[in-house]
Amino acid sequence: MEAGISREDALTLLKKYNQDPFHIQHALTVEGCMKWYAKELGYGEDAVYWGIAGLLHDIDFEQYPDRHCIVAPQLLREGGVCEGIIHAVCSHGYGLTVDIAPEHEMEKVLFAINELTGLIGAAARMRPSKSVQDMELKSLKKKYKTPSFAAGCSRDVIAKGAQMLGWELDDLLWKTILAMRSCEADVTVM
Repeated sequence: MEAGISREDALTLLKKYNQDPFHIQHALTVEGCMKWYAKELGYGEDAVYWGIAGLLHDIDFEQYPDRHCIVAPQLLREGGVCEGIIHAVCSHGYGLTVDIAPEHEMEKVLFAINELTGLIGAAARMRPSKSVQDMELKSLKKKYKTPSFAAGCSRDVIAKGAQMLGWELDDLLWKTILAMRSCEADVTVM
């Protein structure tokens, strides 16, 4: 699959609209997780494509939070991004800001892990190690079940994402821990 943009140009495009280190780190985390999932689910040859979708998924969030996933298509088209990635980016806001449903497995993964990576990241920062490398499912589930913990990360969206994929919630939680382990060392704000 062709993204219409290189990974390097995608990062430049992301940074054109996002300067907050937290937002860039989140984008890099979702990119790494999407690449891991592509390989895990048998789409290894498309891992870069999946990664670019993850990298660009919140392109409009920092500057246009009230129009998230609505302004994104214009910004992405101006950057030369293909329509497949534009659809994936928009569909991760399904039911929240747009009525564009995730269709492809890649889009369902992006929908499912976007909020979840935030929750796992918050849980990791609470650990003595400040890392996902030693995080276990049991400790994440405890945080997940505490509504006040990382309250901005929607448990409803995460659960809906697992359902879209046809996975048990525990499977999604554990796989996403593994995905974050795979890229944690590479996620640095440049």
